Amino acid sequence: MTRPETVPAPRRKRRGVVQTIAAAPHALWCVLFILAPMAFVVYYAFTDADGAFTIYNINEVFSASYLRILERSILYALVATAICLVLAYPLAYAITKMKARHQPQIIMLLMLPMWINLLIRTYSLKILLETNGVINHALAWVHLGPVHFLNSNFAIILGMVYNYLPYMVLPIYSVLVKIDRRLIEAAQDLGCNSRQVLGRVTFPLSLSGVISGITMVFVPSISTFFISKSLSDGRVKLIGDVIETEISMHNVAAYNIGSALSFVLMVLILVSLFVTNKFGEKDGGVIV
Repeated sequence: MTRPETVPAPRRKRRGVVQTIAAAPHALWCVLFILAPMAFVVYYAFTDADGAFTIYNINEVFSASYLRILERSILYALVATAICLVLAYPLAYAITKMKARHQPQIIMLLMLPMWINLLIRTYSLKILLETNGVINHALAWVHLGPVHFLNSNFAIILGMVYNYLPYMVLPIYSVLVKIDRRLIEAAQDLGCNSRQVLGRVTFPLSLSGVISGITMVFVPSISTFFISKSLSDGRVKLIGDVIETEISMHNVAAYNIGSALSFVLMVLILVSLFVTNKFGEKDGGVIV
């Protein structure tokens, strides 16, 4: 019996040094631009204008006015995520059924809007939804307009779906396209129809992509501020809008409240990531 080859200790030590040096820039980036800002947020969230420890800012976040905005932000993010999932899964599934040479072209078309800045995409959507916009002109031809889309909950949720839908499609597609076709053929041989194959084989095996897509849509949706600010002219405020307003005041008291709001939002995002990761850790399997 041959003994497994072992790497000499000096070589392992050199490899460890090289890996440490290679990872140093990334570690420095994380400390400067992730950990340090989070530390400042926590500091200002739990201190007053004089730097003394207090929980007044956190209590203020859960007051009636701020809590209403927080609930609205969570609701809009959940609705936008659900709509994206309902639209994205059939689309991703349909793309996988196309010929292999056509699939990259469709994915490229989905990615094209993401090459444009978020501000430009949102302003373009605003122009389409205006009272004198293209959509209302089209509705006028069939005597159904004008419809006041802007300054409404519908416009904000539509803006979220429009901007973040590709983030749901791509993870689902990347998982669906890798599913072993032999599993589907085996289910069909055992008597499963198309609906049963989708529900018992395809969807469970694609669950990791669904969870990734939910995370990638929910997190930016709950923290967005420009979409709501642009499509409602500031009339409908989300938690991101309030944070942006507080920070823009450029005084310590506003920083404290803004940081407290950011801290609560950060906790919500971390909880959502923890929950989705817990589901993601479970390997997709065939439901019997």
